[in-house]
Amino acid sequence: QVQLVESGGGLVQPGGSLSLSCAASGRIFRISAMGWYRQAPGNKRELVASISSGGTTNYTDSVKGRFTISRDNAKNTLYLQMKHLKSEDTAVYYCNGGASFRRLVNGELFAAWGQGTQVTVSS
Repeated sequence: QVQLVESGGGLVQPGGSLSLSCAASGRIFRISAMGWYRQAPGNKRELVASISSGGTTNYTDSVKGRFTISRDNAKNTLYLQMKHLKSEDTAVYYCNGGASFRRLVNGELFAAWGQGTQVTVSS
């Protein structure tokens, strides 16, 4: 069973930056597409950034140019660097993986959700 542990969230002012990490157990991480999701109160969980096993990235329009997803397969770790944060980025952020980008979009994921990490953007 793959386990995912997110960290790095916190309180930041608008325009600030944060870096999130996701530590994954299991060899499947290296061959999987990985994604960062977020869920704000009252909203559905949404995929905001993804990266293939080969390093191809995708971003939802609202975070393009501000967020950068990366991965270190040797460390089984996924990262999300967030800059120019806005109040609408406030959410609990989660990571997860799947066989392809489409599987990430469709919610066909290989692990149960972790506890997530809270990101709050507020002055």
